[in-house]
Amino acid sequence: MDLVFTPEHEALRAATRDLLARHGPEEAVRAAMEADSGYDQELWRRMAEVGLQGLAVPEEFGGAGGGIVELAVVMEEMGRALYCGPFLSSAVLAATALATVDDPVARKYLPDICGGTLLATVADTGLLAGDGQSPAVVADGDRTACLDGRVGYVPDGHIADLFVVTALDKGRPGLYLVDARSAGVAATLLPTMDLTRKMAAVEFSGVEAQRLGTQEDAGSVLTGVRHLAAIALAAEQVGGAQRMMELAVAYAKTRIQFGRTIGSFQAVKHRCAEMAVDVEAARSAARSG
Repeated sequence: MDLVFTPEHEALRAATRDLLARHGPEEAVRAAMEADSGYDQELWRRMAEVGLQGLAVPEEFGGAGGGIVELAVVMEEMGRALYCGPFLSSAVLAATALATVDDPVARKYLPDICGGTLLATVADTGLLAGDGQSPAVVADGDRTACLDGRVGYVPDGHIADLFVVTALDKGRPGLYLVDARSAGVAATLLPTMDLTRKMAAVEFSGVEAQRLGTQEDAGSVLTGVRHLAAIALAAEQVGGAQRMMELAVAYAKTRIQFGRTIGSFQAVKHRCAEMAVDVEAARSAARSG
């Protein structure tokens, strides 16, 4: 899928960049990185005011009705600003899963996700960096089930209000909805190399869950969410790489050594050119994902 950007997308990019520059400067990013919650609630509120959390949610559920291209634009800007917060987990992955699965139970949560008042995430061992086997369905009712198991790396799992869980029923994956306040749910914040994205291990011990859709639908929904996660993360990394290149080039233009700016030295020019090639290669790969 090739991502093609229009003037409207560039306007979205400019608005997102301006919002993050004004309300998510470097000092705010560092504070969010050090906080257990991992995000600035005031910035999250401002993002909701301009509709970012509902960007990819259909209009009938309170969203903007955008798609993967709009999400890629915003994720690239978030990578550029090193945004810390549950946008990927809640507004991208969980919102997409809930909007895609054919179940009215799932869709009733979308307006609150769009408004930024409900934080949701996807607990799926195959999503980002899962370890071990998916939780298992140990008891099954008409619309409810009982889940047991652990998901090793759940983005923002320690602050989520709602989990979309992949669980195995007789060896086949299904999607289930779990309230984070339910008895038997335990989330533990994990140490990570990337301090801008919090991860948690989540244990489900005899937890009551609501089945979402059918097992036949679960596979296609999961495939779509995992694919979207890869594209969103690729776009985010391109944004970060672009910004690092810009900072390096700006430094090379101002740093004086031996009476000359270091950017005038051939060796430095070559390194800057190599950075530009690498960033463009990454951008091409992300936009053709």
